Amino acid sequence: MKAVQFADHGDRDVIEYGEFPDPEPDRGEVLVDVKAGALNHLDVWTRRGMPGIDLEMPHVPGSDAAGVVEAVGDGVTRFEPGDRVAVSAGVSCGDCEFCRNGEESLCVSFHIIGEHVRGVHAEKATVPAANLVPVPSGVDWEVAGSASLVFQTAWRMLQTRADIEAGEKVLVLGASGGVGHAAVQIADHAGCEVYATASTEEKLSHAEDCGADHVIDYEANDFAEEVAALTGKRGVDVVVDHVGEATYPNSLKSMAKGGRLVTCGATTGPNPGAGLNRIFWNQLSVIGSTMATPGEVDDVLELVWDGTFEPRVREVLPMSEAARAHEMIENREGFGKVVLKPDSEL
Repeated sequence: MKAVQFADHGDRDVIEYGEFPDPEPDRGEVLVDVKAGALNHLDVWTRRGMPGIDLEMPHVPGSDAAGVVEAVGDGVTRFEPGDRVAVSAGVSCGDCEFCRNGEESLCVSFHIIGEHVRGVHAEKATVPAANLVPVPSGVDWEVAGSASLVFQTAWRMLQTRADIEAGEKVLVLGASGGVGHAAVQIADHAGCEVYATASTEEKLSHAEDCGADHVIDYEANDFAEEVAALTGKRGVDVVVDHVGEATYPNSLKSMAKGGRLVTCGATTGPNPGAGLNRIFWNQLSVIGSTMATPGEVDDVLELVWDGTFEPRVREVLPMSEAARAHEMIENREGFGKVVLKPDSEL
């Protein structure tokens, strides 16, 4: 088969699309004939290399994909050949205290397909049966292959960790990205007043289409000052910040007394100043969140499959153009998801 792969960490020139050994499903695994799979910023970090993660090379990246079950390994009863499935990339052990309490994303051995182990941007991929969800027949492959990671992440952040309520004010930073545009839709669906930041008029327009009530060009304006003006200096109840060092100080400034900041990443750096004085004086909460539990995945993807939520796709490219897809993510080109399809599917 052919697969996107790299043998060394580095810039986009390390990416190749070429022959790779055909995978065979082990016990508990499913072999998927991949039809489409989206990129996430995680794929860029994995390609560049991250401290503490030692990958088997060559590495096949990719945490999102959807396709048709081709074969199943011993012990698999949930799926059979011909089933339509999508990948949910968070892998848990099922046995630790957190898993047994239904908090699989807190698993002591939690890891992510495509980041810590071989991914799914290939013509075929083996995936644990526990990491697959059924896809209804009417759902397009581009939707099925691009929704899972970002919508489950945004759903847990807002619904479980921040525990949003109708009527609250929610600020979503980087609303043009995968998690950002999912968070806008989820907050709007929950009945919140949604504030969204992006860097161009086109991206701001897309954020409004996703449900944002107020949009802020963060390159032209200080978003904390804009939030203060829009809320009569009150601030927002919840901030969704996956940007990190570049935005964290203004995120704290944007929060109302007793507000919650929820984060799932730090693309501009992980170590901003803590801002403890503002945190304790305004009684703020800073909340971490990673991926989602299987139940949360089922809940949010059901709303994707029925059309309540929509992963916006900015471009569909052949896997042979994976380097170009990485470039689009790195340069923040466009709005929404970049989807790859095996060249044989185009």
